[in-house]
Amino acid sequence: MSASQSPTLRELAVQALSSVEHGYDLLAPKFDHTPYRTPEPVLGAVARVLGALGPFGRGLDLCCGTGAGLPVLRAVCRERITGVDFSTGMLTVGRARAPGAADWVRADARALPFAPAAFDLAVSFGAFGHFLPGERPGLFAQVRSVLAPGGRFAFPIAAPARPGSSGYWSLLAFDTAMRVRNAVWRPRFVMYYRDFALTDVVRELADAGFRVELYALDELGRRPDGSPRCRLVVATAVRSGALSCDDDGW
Repeated sequence: MSASQSPTLRELAVQALSSVEHGYDLLAPKFDHTPYRTPEPVLGAVARVLGALGPFGRGLDLCCGTGAGLPVLRAVCRERITGVDFSTGMLTVGRARAPGAADWVRADARALPFAPAAFDLAVSFGAFGHFLPGERPGLFAQVRSVLAPGGRFAFPIAAPARPGSSGYWSLLAFDTAMRVRNAVWRPRFVMYYRDFALTDVVRELADAGFRVELYALDELGRRPDGSPRCRLVVATAVRSGALSCDDDGW
């Protein structure tokens, strides 16, 4: 990431003091040169698991940003793929970089403008911190509504940082800073990644009509206790909330 391509400190500050939507509109031209873009090793690991589960028909990238996750869909889907995001700026950059590669749709993920059963696979990368915990059941219900029976909703989730570790304190400091910022400044910028806990997410997916399975992304390493540093959550659309899930202390 070169200094000339990455956003300046001033640009990041302006973005952080904007709304989520406007902030990403501002950041869009340089977004792919920031640490916020999903890393290639994560995308490759997800593609490996989905490749073994597929192939799929129609694919949806939820909160697609500039389209980092769309190559994963292209690798595992035989039919048309779609990216949806509520930032016009991010969609504009993605469309310009990959014209004709996908349908690009501006919409709020909490109110998806697609017909029922429009997709066979939905993926999402790194977007869930922008949704408050109380919004997730509705979000998952929206995804369920646009998936065909047996369709899958997949996304990676990292293991929580161990209490007392540098990662733990970094996330806590970031979360605290965002809460202070939102207490004293409007519009809010929602980004609370510590609220996205696996046990809660699995329960909410089951309540929305998914059967949940977890796949270790071994390419991303394991923790000292042997558990994976990152898993792929694969939620299959079913009529009931049947649940399949391993339990190793996350």
